[in-house]
Amino acid sequence: MTVSRRTFIVGCSAAIAAMTGGAVRGLAFAQPGDTTRRDILVVVFLRGGCDGLSLVAPVNDPFYKGARGELRVEESGQNAGLLLSNTIPGADFRLHPRATLLQSLYINRSLAIVHACGLRNGTRSHFEAMDYMEGGIPESGVPANGWLARYLNSISASGYLPAVAAGTRVPFSMVGFNGAAALTDPASFSLSWNSWRYRSQLNQALDAFYSGDSPVQQAGRTTLTTIARINERLPRDSQGRVIPYTPEIGVRYPGGRGASLGNALRTVASLIKMDVGLLAATVDYGGWDTHEGQGWIFPELVAGLAEGLYAFYNDLWRYHDRLTVVVMSEFGRRLKSNRSGGTDHGHGNVMLVLGEGIRGGKMYGVWPGLATEQLDNGVDLAITTDYRTVLAEVLIKRGALQTVDQVFPGFRGSPLGLAYSPGETIERPNRVNLPLVIR
Repeated sequence: MTVSRRTFIVGCSAAIAAMTGGAVRGLAFAQPGDTTRRDILVVVFLRGGCDGLSLVAPVNDPFYKGARGELRVEESGQNAGLLLSNTIPGADFRLHPRATLLQSLYINRSLAIVHACGLRNGTRSHFEAMDYMEGGIPESGVPANGWLARYLNSISASGYLPAVAAGTRVPFSMVGFNGAAALTDPASFSLSWNSWRYRSQLNQALDAFYSGDSPVQQAGRTTLTTIARINERLPRDSQGRVIPYTPEIGVRYPGGRGASLGNALRTVASLIKMDVGLLAATVDYGGWDTHEGQGWIFPELVAGLAEGLYAFYNDLWRYHDRLTVVVMSEFGRRLKSNRSGGTDHGHGNVMLVLGEGIRGGKMYGVWPGLATEQLDNGVDLAITTDYRTVLAEVLIKRGALQTVDQVFPGFRGSPLGLAYSPGETIERPNRVNLPLVIR
């Protein structure tokens, strides 16, 4: 019988808790490895269906102006969109007015935008779309494992913590990779003791209990070793208490509606700096299902996204040469606004890609237009770029993927040219250095 380390945690954590008088928290399940030749991939998933037509708006398109009413981003005035250079033909594309810090990253040539992209499957169900997208093989339904898990398995990802979901659950994209763990705070990489007085004795008891060669005992030893190694990397004061993570000077993660994103990105940043072998991380940012009240909800969500990504990127300025962030959502929103001051489930959307190894300051893709005959089913933005085109290019050029079929079997797509390959000279003409100040 084979017992994976992940299966061990699910089945045996209660037993360890009983022996220790506490609980097992925040576990990682792999050995350290060389990650210097691969980018750390961070996937931010905007759960609920982000309105890409408001995030990156075709402000002068007559069909957009006629369909969106008061929800539209405008060409001038108080709700004017933020200017973008190097956009795709077809419209005057502007960022949402609350995305000022995304504009800064774009001007800095660190942020790329892909428009009219997404999942080609026509479902408008959140759960189906997320499963198809995170599974990565929508033509065959929902597979047994996720695209990110297949990537990590294909490169034999190792490290004390090669993959983490910054939250309370591992997303479907990571299902199938035994080294993935979900956590909300790196300080939770510990055994919770009822009494420090007996810590040494309890450690000895656990070591003895898992000293055999059975699959359960081997998995137990690996888990306990991982807990110990992660704890060694946590900064502590003179009393042995864990010191809370402090971002770089001037960096402030968002609060308010963006607090969940800020907290998750802060967790990922702290793990990256701890050098635990992290290769992939996922972050969920929910609340984008704006069927009503979009006029006041969406701006706050966008501000949280912009502030979160900006803070995260500045916080990890020492890691820019090996960090790539991808932002995606299960689908976009309908072109025409509804009667409740919102938008319903749509199809085509935007993706954002952030990193030193990205040809930023540019928009990619093909704009299909918004005339009725150009829309998907006559109502939604059509998709001209499969979302896997973006992911595949990032995984091959910035990760360590050898062939697309290892992650997206049967998928064929031409790279957009948005990522630099290893060894390519990264060109940053007229680059503006980002200040380490959020506001």
